[in-house]
Amino acid sequence: MSDEERPVPADDDRQDAEERPVPADDDRQDAEERPVPTAEEISGLLEALLLMSEEPADETMLAEAAGAPVGIVREALDGLVRHYDEGGHGFELRRVGGGWRYHTRPEHHDRIAAWVRAGGRNRLSQAAMETLAVIAYLQPVPRSRVSAVRGVNVDGVVRTLLARDLVDEQGADASTGAGLLVTTDHFLARLGLDSLSGLPDIAPLLPDASALEAELSRLARPAEDADAEAQDADETAGRRADEDEGQEHDEPDQRP
Repeated sequence: MSDEERPVPADDDRQDAEERPVPADDDRQDAEERPVPTAEEISGLLEALLLMSEEPADETMLAEAAGAPVGIVREALDGLVRHYDEGGHGFELRRVGGGWRYHTRPEHHDRIAAWVRAGGRNRLSQAAMETLAVIAYLQPVPRSRVSAVRGVNVDGVVRTLLARDLVDEQGADASTGAGLLVTTDHFLARLGLDSLSGLPDIAPLLPDASALEAELSRLARPAEDADAEAQDADETAGRRADEDEGQEHDEPDQRP
């Protein structure tokens, strides 16, 4: 193609090219100079995130929270594992369920179980009783939903209830895959009940938890109850319409 035949860019195309924003030198420099944190620098943050996480925390989530590449996070986690193993700590960092979580060491399990069941905690705390009530009335229920109802992290309380054989994890939530919490036969035995149908009202057990009771009632209410109420409302409205129409026909004609 000769120079005479080569198409000349339109004025609009030249204007668009001239007006197209060019990245500022400062922005490019910040992106290039932003330091990548080291494994040692994010170790403390990872510990805090793992302590606050209700479920096993996967490396991708930890990387996003720490603002570090997944490889650096993995290196930091491996370093924490070695630190706990070499330091003789009573807990360990373990990879379970596709994520990372703290666990007590197996050699201490028998002593811990004996302390929890017999000596360490003969009575449940108020937080444990409220958490147990939520599980009892909403079961099967994922741990995240229990936390949402109570408004606090219940991970530690649930571990206590599991250790005392008052609740158990059975099955998984269809949407999230999280374990579902249910009460145990030991729970019924402690309350002197044969089945869950004998559970008392929650308010007498937790007199300061009226808001919790209202939330439980709303969540535990079957959907068919709401449908039945809607149907009753429609029938009532229909009867009133029929009555109004009948009154109009029954009124005497007072016209001369």
